[in-house]
Amino acid sequence: MKKSIIYFLFALLFSVSLSTFTGCREDKTAGEKIEEGIDDVGDGIEEGVEEIGDEIDDATDDL
Repeated sequence: MKKSIIYFLFALLFSVSLSTFTGCREDKTAGEKIEEGIDDVGDGIEEGVEEIGDEIDDATDDL
């Protein structure tokens, strides 16, 4: 029983210490968040187009 309590307290202290590290992140403005989201979407579209192009090339090579 004591071991489980000790493990629980250790896990609790560990999670609290992790939250202090992640809590110090730099806050972004709404404009920065939107710009980052747009960049992510653009990157995803570019990757999708490249994949489709590769698939088309593979399909035409088989003919």
